[in-house]
Amino acid sequence: MEERNLKVMMAYRGTAYHGFQIQNNALTVQEIVERCVGKVLNETVSIHGCSRTDTGVHARQFCFSVRTNSRITTLGFVRGVNGELPKDISILSCEDADPDFHARFSCKGKEYLYLLHTSESKDPFTTDLAFHYRRPFHPGIVREAAQHFVGTHDFRAVCTNCAENTNTIRTIHSFDVEIDGDKVKMLVKGDGFLYNMVRIMVGTLLDVNEGRIPAETLDAILASGDRQRAGRTALPHGLYLNRVFYDEALLHS
Repeated sequence: MEERNLKVMMAYRGTAYHGFQIQNNALTVQEIVERCVGKVLNETVSIHGCSRTDTGVHARQFCFSVRTNSRITTLGFVRGVNGELPKDISILSCEDADPDFHARFSCKGKEYLYLLHTSESKDPFTTDLAFHYRRPFHPGIVREAAQHFVGTHDFRAVCTNCAENTNTIRTIHSFDVEIDGDKVKMLVKGDGFLYNMVRIMVGTLLDVNEGRIPAETLDAILASGDRQRAGRTALPHGLYLNRVFYDEALLHS
């Protein structure tokens, strides 16, 4: 029987999990999904994810690839696996992919969303789904500051524990700040991201918003490569992997 390569999109709420990637001593999204997929396909499987999201981080669109000898239809896969998964993980789609497709290595870029709830009072409906930010938020200042991150730069200054031999050059295509009532959406799209890079960029923008870091120093901070000069690391529960791109044209649109 010819082996198939499936390209699967899913979404998950990361609150209960120690990130995506499987670990020996903690519950992860990969462990749960592999178990449920294996049960439906009636074989032991290893899934390859497009990213390694951290503890408490969510995904609105996350891709994984999996090889199987099963003849199950793609719709049967979606329905069957969703029937096994817990309520905080959902399979969105499944399709047959080329044999050389790999969720991580075939990915052209990603878009992350960081969600803030800007109010004096907490919102019980966004607990663990948005960062409760009590300080006044100045969208004009933050939007302008965010543009310092757009382009091709060495992002070592906004990376946690980047090894000396790590390539820290990345290209950010856009960094948008959208306001919807007391909710702020920060959307950043790029060809790749370093460990904690989005959370540190968001934290740095919040420090700019509060006057702790002058916006005009952001270029120098990036050029320095010094993590100590950048801002705080924003909390994980406001972060979502929002979209993954396998078509170069969509990444630039």
